[in-house]
Amino acid sequence: MAAFLLWCLLLVVCWPLALLALVLWPLVWLVSLPFRLVGITFAAIFAFLRALLFLPARVLGGPAATA
Repeated sequence: MAAFLLWCLLLVVCWPLALLALVLWPLVWLVSLPFRLVGITFAAIFAFLRALLFLPARVLGGPAATA
């Protein structure tokens, strides 16, 4: 909601810039998709490695992780 209100304010103050932002936003979103996928992949890899490294402690009955 705040982003929409800021865009409306930009539309009133400088309408060409607001229309340019409206047109370019889908292109920016498309360009950022591969970076998001890489971030998700790295997060999954690190979660897997963490689980793999802590597996012996979990099997041997170490203290339970709270997170």
